[in-house]
Amino acid sequence: MTVSPASAPTPVFPGQAAAPEGPCDLTGMYLMHHAFRRDLRRFVEATATTSPGERDRWQAMQRWWRHVDSFLEEHHTKEDEILWPALRARVDAGGAAVLDAMEEEHGRIDPLLLTARDGLEALAAGTGDAARRRETAEAFTALAGLLDTHLAHEERDAVALVQRHLTAAEWATLEKAGLAAKPPPAALLFMLPWVADGLRPVDLAPLLSGPAAAPLRLLMRLGRGRYQRLADRAFAGAR
Repeated sequence: MTVSPASAPTPVFPGQAAAPEGPCDLTGMYLMHHAFRRDLRRFVEATATTSPGERDRWQAMQRWWRHVDSFLEEHHTKEDEILWPALRARVDAGGAAVLDAMEEEHGRIDPLLLTARDGLEALAAGTGDAARRRETAEAFTALAGLLDTHLAHEERDAVALVQRHLTAAEWATLEKAGLAAKPPPAALLFMLPWVADGLRPVDLAPLLSGPAAAPLRLLMRLGRGRYQRLADRAFAGAR
């Protein structure tokens, strides 16, 4: 089934490859993609310039990466388990090849995530040497390149399938079924400032505008100070 296009927001954030038009509002997905790209750039720089002996900074990076790692794992798992299966029954052979590529790319990202995770753990514990720091920095560099390529492929081709084959109501149903992130309030204290970091108020309006978003705005204010202090420890003010 191909649905007729309608006018849904098509935001384009820094680094984003495309925003295919259609009935589904993918602002939340694009916000996550922007945050992943931004943080991978930070980790590439920070892991390449931090000496193995700077345990306080490695500990801050490890604490930060635990959040991002879990967001990324959840993001990919929900796509593999909810979004791609919803599309498979509707797409042609070319569309199926795109979905196969999405899953294959997720599989190539996973080993780099493990190397990065283990390297940060060792360096934060004070058991990593210069070779481990180099291996960790190389893992983040490879991860940043691979993830950016994957997100661009998703934004151009997989999102085009979403917009072509799903209605706005179906997209909303998938989000309610678990596709959209639903972290507990404690996790939102980090996640909301994290998503907002580097974006303009107009970019965040779909997330934070309206009376229903009042709890999110409150959690954003409550979490911003702690978020910024951890950013300063982990990245020395890098943006």
